[in-house]
Amino acid sequence: MLSDTASPVSLLLALILDQVLGEPPNRFHPVAWMGTAIGIARRWAPRQGRWGPLAYGALLVLGGTAGAIGAGLILQQLLFLLPWPLRWLGEACVLNITFSLRGLAHASGEIRQALEVKDLEEARRLLSWHLVSRDTSQLSASQVAAATVESVAENASDGVVAPLFYYVLGGVPAALAYRFVNTADSMLGYRDPTHFWLGKVPARLDDLANLLPARLTALCIVLGALIPGNDMRQAWRIWQQDARRTASPNAGHPMSSMAGALRVELVKIGHYRLGAGQPPPAASDITRAVYLLYATTALAVALLVLLLGIP
Repeated sequence: MLSDTASPVSLLLALILDQVLGEPPNRFHPVAWMGTAIGIARRWAPRQGRWGPLAYGALLVLGGTAGAIGAGLILQQLLFLLPWPLRWLGEACVLNITFSLRGLAHASGEIRQALEVKDLEEARRLLSWHLVSRDTSQLSASQVAAATVESVAENASDGVVAPLFYYVLGGVPAALAYRFVNTADSMLGYRDPTHFWLGKVPARLDDLANLLPARLTALCIVLGALIPGNDMRQAWRIWQQDARRTASPNAGHPMSSMAGALRVELVKIGHYRLGAGQPPPAASDITRAVYLLYATTALAVALLVLLLGIP
């Protein structure tokens, strides 16, 4: 059901604020506070057995999500006390912290620049620092480019489109709740022995939360591939062909459509191969992916406003 508190003005203002101001420093960033709280709670998690870590992880993510919703409701009520122009601006400021479009584009651009000057070590470092948690020390230049393009595609969904999607559905409380679930998954949803059971519920809840946004993002990538130099028909074909080749039920959708749109092969060795047979990506393909990221965001916002009927 569409939120009766979501405002297209606030939505657009949040996008403008993101481009003009970017993200606040971590010490002032509520999402960083979420991460700190999850990190502290993780220290007290049971280490042995299955049911203790499983229950603890469930309580952590469900309790934190409830807290995010509660904070969002309080903020929403406070904003209702303001006249409309200030309410729109205040809501945009809160919404702005739940997504990162400029930050994703900037991080990708830094990696591209390092690749262009043949500084592979720096490109690997930046990739690991900004975008991925896996070991990057042995990646080739093409593999670094591929990982960057994959991250742009995946984060287009869970870092940009999904928070806006939940804002439209449930206002500020829903956007903050989504951000907490996604943060919990990013910190706990690993398959190593320490996190396997602890992160099980956060990971499954994040999968459920991203079910629709990931597919909406993939569709918008396909439509955005009308940009000259991209391939809309190939984006659709590879999306339909390869979306289920990843372990995640959602990540393969935007990544496969991006592989088709750019006409490149995206490979994570031992895990998946998307757009098999296409050329491996180069540094210039990161720039194309970022252009497509902005087109995807614009289309997603337009579709959310149109299809969900914000007055």
